Amino acid sequence: MDRKLISGGSPYEDIVGFSRAVRVGPYISVGGTPPVDAEGNTVGIGDISVQTKQCFETIKLALEKAGSGLSDVVRTRMLLTRIEDWKGAAEVRATYFKTIKPVDTIMEVAHFINPDWLIEIEVDAIVAS
Repeated sequence: MDRKLISGGSPYEDIVGFSRAVRVGPYISVGGTPPVDAEGNTVGIGDISVQTKQCFETIKLALEKAGSGLSDVVRTRMLLTRIEDWKGAAEVRATYFKTIKPVDTIMEVAHFINPDWLIEIEVDAIVAS
C-alpha cells in the first residue's frame, strides 16, 4: 500500500521527525494536534473552547490534504492538561461530530511542549471505498 505523508507546517516536524498525518491505504492517523495557527502561534491562551476549535480546524485541513474529511473519522483522543476542561472541549467536539459520533477518549496529561497549550487532539479516520 502507498504511504502518504501530510505536513502541517510545524517546525517540530523536522526536529522530531513526524508528519501531521499519515495515510496508508484507506487508513489515516492524525497525530497530537496542538492549538496553533498557520504561523505557529498559540491561539486562545487560557480558553479551552478556542483551543479545541483550532485543533479541529487543523485536523480538518490535514484530513482534506489526505483525501478525506471529518465524516471519515472513527476515533478521537482529547488530551487535556486540566481534566476539568473536558466539558468545554467536548461541547466544541460535538459541533464537528454530533451526527457522525466517532468513539472518543478524554484524558489528562501533565503538560505539553508549550505550557500555553491546554489540549492536543488525535484522530483516526478510514476512507470508505
